[in-house]
Amino acid sequence: MSRRDTSHFSYRKAEMDDIPAVTAVMEAAISELMNDFLSADQVEASHEVMGLDTQLIKDGMYYLILEGDNIVGCGGWSNRATLYGNNSTKGRDGTLLDPVRDAARIRAMYTHPGHVRRGIGGLIMDLCEAKAAEHGFSSCELMATLAGEPLYRSCGYETVTKEDALASNGVKVPLIKMRKPI
Repeated sequence: MSRRDTSHFSYRKAEMDDIPAVTAVMEAAISELMNDFLSADQVEASHEVMGLDTQLIKDGMYYLILEGDNIVGCGGWSNRATLYGNNSTKGRDGTLLDPVRDAARIRAMYTHPGHVRRGIGGLIMDLCEAKAAEHGFSSCELMATLAGEPLYRSCGYETVTKEDALASNGVKVPLIKMRKPI
């Protein structure tokens, strides 16, 4: 993948005090970046089924991409079984994965709408894949939104399955499980 110059960005691990700022980036990304891919009802339902799983921060596996002091993107990886969702998503599973047989999880990637197409997503992917490899994983999986699929595909991820997340109001949000060897 041809990458943009991202040398002016920095990163650091997210801390619990960052949650309000991270949530604001996520909410803006869901509200603004999914409109070309989903109906208004599906965008609204996405706020329920997506978002921050604070276990990622507690585990030290969630990163903020910064331009100066501003958070312009965020994302992480996990060695736990949960593939996507926030703290209240049904089916969460905190079981630790085995790097020999399981794929690491790429989780909760968001770019602030005012900063898209600047290499932030690729920067997060490179960082998370490298960290997963350092921990012995040889592949990664993620659950892509329709808006995120082009980025992940350009990073070498391939479709495993297509699924729907069901919001409490009955609206289905289409998702794509993807995988890549690292």
